[in-house]
Amino acid sequence: MTALPALDLELDSPSRAGALLRQWRLHRRMSQLDLSNKAGVSTRHLSFVETGRSQPSRDLLLHLGRSLAMPMRDCNRLLLAAGFAPVFGDAPIDAPEQRDTLAAVQRVLDAHEPWPAIVADRHWNLVLSNRAAGLFIEDVELTALAPPMNVLRICLHPDGLAPRIVNLGAMAHHVLSNLQRQIDAYGDPTLVELLNELRGYVADVDMRDHDGDDHGLAVTMELRRGDDTLRFVSMVATFGSAVDATTSELVIETFLPADDATANALMATRL
Repeated sequence: MTALPALDLELDSPSRAGALLRQWRLHRRMSQLDLSNKAGVSTRHLSFVETGRSQPSRDLLLHLGRSLAMPMRDCNRLLLAAGFAPVFGDAPIDAPEQRDTLAAVQRVLDAHEPWPAIVADRHWNLVLSNRAAGLFIEDVELTALAPPMNVLRICLHPDGLAPRIVNLGAMAHHVLSNLQRQIDAYGDPTLVELLNELRGYVADVDMRDHDGDDHGLAVTMELRRGDDTLRFVSMVATFGSAVDATTSELVIETFLPADDATANALMATRL
């Protein structure tokens, strides 16, 4: 799957909302019958909504959006296209109303010490980190850290972490595969651009041995640090009960030591 195409903003509101619904339905590879069965709406009515012959209610649009597993931000866009006010908050992460959320997340990151932990937005731009995560940007060139500081770019950029990653082929395959799955789910054009950029960085990296399923508990990142090799497995968490679009898009990634040597090395650096 690729990014969702841009919507024709010259259409009238019912048609614009219907066209957006149709884009998401096709992106999910669902027929009108599939969606009507899932949402409990007649195929005829759904067809009228998609073509703009019927003016859907706000509740129906939200119901169809949830049936299509549309992200909150895109549900807001769907409502706006039909002339309704959005229902999910979407203030920027640095807005005053997000202060309490960021403070709570920072406490989670700090409690994870001495293991590294970061928070990224929907495009993998760094939002927060704990002190231990600083080891990931040791000796990284400033060109790779130019704002916005993108976590995946730093990982695979030749001036970033890539020269220090021992198993770069496995990590590159893991990062690119996960990003492709995110594109398949959300159809975000910014992520498509990021994927193409990252592929360019690792075009000469041999990933042929990593085309199948990953083996073992999880993909391990093996990071060279001085004379040592630190080995990490990562866990990703999101807000399961978020009612705000910006909060729902935050990704908390924590890095756990994959062996005793790594755990001991990190414990030794703890203040």
